[in-house]
Amino acid sequence: MASSTAPPAPDAGTPPRLAARDRAWVEGFADHLRHERNRSDQTVRAYLSDVEGLVTEVAEHEQLVPVEGAWPEVLGGLDLADLRGWLGRLSAVGRSRSTLARKTASVRVFMAWAVREGHLEQDPSLRLSSPKRSSTLPDALSAGQAGRLLDTAGAPAPEDARERAVALRDAALLEVLYATGLRVSELVGLDRRDVDHERRTLVVTGKGGKQRTVPFGAPAATALDRWLVHGRRVLAPGDPSDHRPLSASGTASGPARDALFLGVRGGRLGVRQVREVVNRALAGLGDTAARGPHVLRHTAATHLLDGGADLRSVQELLGHSSLQTTQLYTHISVERLREGYRQAHPRA
Repeated sequence: MASSTAPPAPDAGTPPRLAARDRAWVEGFADHLRHERNRSDQTVRAYLSDVEGLVTEVAEHEQLVPVEGAWPEVLGGLDLADLRGWLGRLSAVGRSRSTLARKTASVRVFMAWAVREGHLEQDPSLRLSSPKRSSTLPDALSAGQAGRLLDTAGAPAPEDARERAVALRDAALLEVLYATGLRVSELVGLDRRDVDHERRTLVVTGKGGKQRTVPFGAPAATALDRWLVHGRRVLAPGDPSDHRPLSASGTASGPARDALFLGVRGGRLGVRQVREVVNRALAGLGDTAARGPHVLRHTAATHLLDGGADLRSVQELLGHSSLQTTQLYTHISVERLREGYRQAHPRA
């Protein structure tokens, strides 16, 4: 892509928008992802963020001058050198290989769509080499660490009613994450009607809108009951239905009214808030650098395999489309077995 005129003058306002044609292409791509490929809203946002990030990075590198608050058209003029330079610069600032691989995949899907739609004559991403994903194993807690994490979360709650409600919610969501291995997006999407208290199962909507039924154990059931009976009503004043699921006809006034987990203002709990809760609990352990809700997903899978669960069952529980993804956790179990052997066997 040829370089343009001089660099833009510093602007303290909002960053430049995409050009009208680029924006129209991105919006058409979003419709394709939602309606033809049945991708979730979260996945669509990730694809669009990657494509829009490509436009912004290339525009800034080429020192393009915004016109009336928008970049000149970028997407139609990209070539292989632009894409390689973009990946190289992202790598130089420390982006992980897994992040680069994901961004490469997003751009490839977009370019292929743009060619099919007639927006582009050729696909410049066809010869773009995808960075190999890191083989680093995901973080997982030991059984002792997981026990301490959940015991601490279930400790006596504060005297203040609101703080007590938040503590009950946090204990319940930690128990559910560890018991079920849910993705954080799946957790925040749960409604009360998705919980079968008698059978101890959840109806979970995963990637691509696919639903699965996931069991949970007695500790998670107890924590959920405490939150729903004693905590949730504090954060949702005026809701008379306490812990019982709403009927099909419903009395709900909106999605937040249905939500299983609520924020402090009574709305549906968000991904960022869950991340903060989990990170705070993990930091409190004091003996792990692991962070993020995915740690509990990894931990649940690893402990299931350690306990003898078969790979197909764990795949179904986690909602993996490919067994190869689930097999990663077998490597964690094998590494732990090797470490235990090295420490315990006299002739190791």
